[in-house]
Amino acid sequence: MYKNKLITVVSHVLVWLTLFCLPYLLSYGEEQNINRLIAHFLIPLFFSSIIFYFNYFVLVDRLLFPKKTMEFILINTVIIVLFLFLKEFIEDNYFEDILKKRIETTERIGPPFKIAMYIQLLSYLAPLFFAVALKSTQRWVKNEAERKEAANIKLKSELQHLHYQLQPHFFFNSLNNIYSLVDISPDQAKSSIHSLSKLMRYMLYETNVESIPLTKEIDFLKKYIDLMKLRVSDKTSVSYSFPIKETGIQIAPLLFISLIENAFKHGVSATKPSSIDINMTCEDSTVFFSVENNNFPKKTEDKSGSGIGLQNLDKRLELLYSDKFNFKTTIKDNRFLVHLEIKTA
Repeated sequence: MYKNKLITVVSHVLVWLTLFCLPYLLSYGEEQNINRLIAHFLIPLFFSSIIFYFNYFVLVDRLLFPKKTMEFILINTVIIVLFLFLKEFIEDNYFEDILKKRIETTERIGPPFKIAMYIQLLSYLAPLFFAVALKSTQRWVKNEAERKEAANIKLKSELQHLHYQLQPHFFFNSLNNIYSLVDISPDQAKSSIHSLSKLMRYMLYETNVESIPLTKEIDFLKKYIDLMKLRVSDKTSVSYSFPIKETGIQIAPLLFISLIENAFKHGVSATKPSSIDINMTCEDSTVFFSVENNNFPKKTEDKSGSGIGLQNLDKRLELLYSDKFNFKTTIKDNRFLVHLEIKTA
């Protein structure tokens, strides 16, 4: 806002400097006295200021921008012609020395009336063009600011929608996992519900911000992994590695949880041995995250394998980090590999 006001003030100063100098430049070389200064300098300047501000505050907004071009041109033509003849009238009736000079010049080199009229016309067209240019620039700046604000509102709305979409998805997946423990190990199921309540509290009350410390997110991920480990059998090994020291990195919340959820959904078998390896490292302001697990694809009718989490993650990364991330998934030797690299600064 302050920057826009400063630009407006500077623009008006430049316009006034130009309007102030223009009559002098157009009459450069002529002998100057107080009457000539008033007639050839102050009066045109006064008329030019009227043309400029009448267009700036009234005509451009009411006629030019609404595309009433003919009315705009007609009114300005009438004003300029009126001022041209009004100036001549004032000179002829109130400045006798200028009138005598004009008569002498006419007798010596011919009538200069047309040349003088062209010069005056130019001096009156300049403030008109300045008013149009300045008003058009301000309108463009305003429209650009509104466009950016609308894009920002849309971005926040989309991110909020994705964030709200992620919460029930996470909650239902966790409940499914706990449900499988109820008959097998009631005590573990109770403990899991308690752990889930802590995780949900974090998701509901601490992630409604643009960024959080990476250490907070790591703590959340560790608790979730430990919760998920309760439901897997001895045939599944789970290992993870996260940065131990404080990194100072700020990152958007809940970007990695979908990848870990996916590993536990698709990388665990009730009958076959499997492993899940999770690794995160940091270098300067860049976060490297990878997950490797066995690939046990869900059946088409199994809704728990719908993949909404990965779709959600991809959209959020595009909105939040645009060209500052690299996300890819591959299947190699029946192992599902995920690599995510995010430049946070």
